[in-house]
Amino acid sequence: MKLLQVPSIALEQRIKQEIEENPALEETGELEEVNNNDDDFDNLEDRDEKEGADDEEYESSDNSDDEFDIDDYLSDEDEIPSYKLSANNRSADDEHREVPFVSGTTFHDFLISQLGWRHLDEKQYQIAVTIIGNLDDSGYLNRDVGSIVDDLAFSQNIQTNKDEILYILKTIQEFDPPGVGARNLQECLLIQLRKIEEPTKAIENAILIIERYFNEFTKKHYEKIIKKSKMTNDDLKEAMEEILKLNPKPGNSLSETVKTNHYILPDFIIYNNNGDLELQLNSKNAPDLRLNKTYVDMLEAYSNSKNKSQHKETLTFVKQKIDSAKWFIDAIRQRQNTLRVTMEAIMNYQREYFLTGDETSLRPMILKDIAEIVNLDISTISRVANSKYVQTPFGTFLLKSFFSESMQTESGEEVSTREIKKILSDCIDAEDKSKPLTDEQLTVILKEKGYNIARRTVAKYREQLNIPVARLRKQL
Repeated sequence: MKLLQVPSIALEQRIKQEIEENPALEETGELEEVNNNDDDFDNLEDRDEKEGADDEEYESSDNSDDEFDIDDYLSDEDEIPSYKLSANNRSADDEHREVPFVSGTTFHDFLISQLGWRHLDEKQYQIAVTIIGNLDDSGYLNRDVGSIVDDLAFSQNIQTNKDEILYILKTIQEFDPPGVGARNLQECLLIQLRKIEEPTKAIENAILIIERYFNEFTKKHYEKIIKKSKMTNDDLKEAMEEILKLNPKPGNSLSETVKTNHYILPDFIIYNNNGDLELQLNSKNAPDLRLNKTYVDMLEAYSNSKNKSQHKETLTFVKQKIDSAKWFIDAIRQRQNTLRVTMEAIMNYQREYFLTGDETSLRPMILKDIAEIVNLDISTISRVANSKYVQTPFGTFLLKSFFSESMQTESGEEVSTREIKKILSDCIDAEDKSKPLTDEQLTVILKEKGYNIARRTVAKYREQLNIPVARLRKQL
C-alpha cells in the first residue's frame, strides 16, 4: 500500500534506497545484458533438484533449522523475471533532452546590491538590510514599523525610531522593481504610477483613482468613481488600462529565477489510435529489478556445503536479503498490476471523454464504482486516484478530477457535477462582461438547460471554479 501511494517521480528514489540497503537486489541495465542472466530466476528449479540430497543431510544434522530448507525456499514455479513482464520501448538512438536550470540573484540580494548606490552610513545600511529582510516574496513590508524598531534594538543593539525607519523605507521604495517596499496594494500601485517619467492624462487619472477612490476601484463601483471624479467613460477606461499594466506583486518578477520548479510526471499515458484507446504505464512504474546473481550463487554454494552448520549465520543473512529482495520485486509487480487494472477501468468507464475531450461527456463516477469493477478495496482505489496523473491528448490531469457525484436532470437522467460545472463555466465565459450574470441569472439558465439546482449550489460550484461574483467580473 505504501508503494502504491508513491508517485512515479518518487518511485525511482525509493528503489535506489532499497538497492542501497539490500545488496541482494539490483537493477538491470540494457535488455541484452539481462537476457544473458536469465538463470537468476529460471534456473532456481534446476538447482532445487541438485540440492535436494544436500538439504536432507543438512536437516538431519540440525533439525532445529527447518526454516533453512533450501528446497522450499528456492522452488518457485510461478516465479517470472520482472524484465519478462515489461517491454523495452526505448532505443539507443532516441534523443535525450534535459531541461537547463538557470540560477540567478535572489530578490533580497538584488535589493541589497542597490544599497551601494545610496549614501548611507553604517547604521542606516544595517537598518536598510533589516527592512529588506522583512519583505515578503511579493515585495511587500507586512511588518509594523514599531516591531522593526524593537527588533533592531534587541537583536543588533541599534537605537532608532519610526521616523528614521520610514525615511530609509522611502529610499528602498525608489529601488527596482518599481513598487517594492510598499506596505499595501494601494501604496504599491501609487509608487509605480509616480515613477513614470512622463505622466499622461490617463496616468494622472489613474493616480487620482488609486489615491482617492481605491475602495470603489477594488469593488468595481465604476459609476461611483465617474460621479465623484467627474470623469468621462473614456477617461475612466484609459485610466483603468494604465492601472492594469502595473504589477501588483513586484517581488515575483525576480523570485521566479530562484523558485523551485515543479514538474508533473504522468503515471499513465492514454493514446487515441483511430478511435481505439491505448493505455501505457510510465516506464518508471515498471523498473527492471532482479536478484543479484552473486547472492543467488552464494546461497547455492552454502546450501551445497558439507559443513552447513559452520555457515549458519552467513546462510541466514543471505537468505534474509534474498527473501527481502524477492518481496520487494513482488511488491513492485503488484503495484504495477494494480495501477494498470485501475486505470483501465477508469479509461473504459470514461471512454467517451477520453475520445472527445468534452467535459460534458464525463459520467458520474465514485470510488465505489471502480472498486467493484476491479474487485479491489475502495481505499486502494483512493490511493491510486489521489496521487497519480494521467496524460491524455487533451492535457495532463489528476485521476481524482475524474471522480464526481451524480445529479438528476429534469428528464431523470443522471449527469456528473463536473458536467454542470463545465456548462456553468461556459456560460460565464460567454457573458457580457459589462453586465455579468448574477448567480440568480445563472440558476435560471441552468434550469432552462434541464439542470434543476438551487442558487446556493450555483454559488458553491462557482467558488470551486475560482470564479468571483458578478460584480467583480465586471469590465468597462
